[in-house]
Amino acid sequence: MTFTAVFLQLLDGFKMTCLLFFVTLAAALPLGLPICLCSMSKFLPLRWLSKVFVWIIRGTPLMLQVLIVFYGPGLLFHAKLLPRVVAVLIAFIINYAVYFSEIYRGGIESISIGQYEAGQVLGMTRTQVFFKVVLLQVIKRILPPMSNEIITLVKDTSLARVIIVLELVKAAENLVATKAIIWPLFFIALFYLAFCGVLTIVFNMLEKKLSYFRG
Repeated sequence: MTFTAVFLQLLDGFKMTCLLFFVTLAAALPLGLPICLCSMSKFLPLRWLSKVFVWIIRGTPLMLQVLIVFYGPGLLFHAKLLPRVVAVLIAFIINYAVYFSEIYRGGIESISIGQYEAGQVLGMTRTQVFFKVVLLQVIKRILPPMSNEIITLVKDTSLARVIIVLELVKAAENLVATKAIIWPLFFIALFYLAFCGVLTIVFNMLEKKLSYFRG
């Protein structure tokens, strides 16, 4: 098999990896906020229900969650199995939304209540205080843990292979098994290093943009 043919197969896997990454990120980032607000709710049943849900998702492996989403409907309710990519996306989105929700909660709770009170003394509404005073500080504080989770997501996309979704690692694994060549494994390491490297640069730039909140 020529280098070009191997590269094209790996490129197909990389396209699936990108799809899983970007769709998960686009859905999980906003979904994490309502989960966060539920966890902070003053309505006790809602708060505890949210906390139990977060505990379950954080306490079980993502691979197990992928398997449950894919096989669960058919085995429990005799329903038709979800398409493999859809099942992976549902599991990834729920998992990462929960982790993002905890990051949001930590960021919001880290802001002193005195800043809300000072804003109200100046005649600002709570909404104005949140968006004009608090929000950018929250973003600054959550950016490092958020960037860590997002880079982890890049690598977690490889878990899709557990239900035979042809992402990057699965594509390389197939080549190793069928063509008895090892170098595709090293080649995909370069894909991941480049992907994570670009994200690291982007997040470093964002942190510098918000550096005026330091201290």
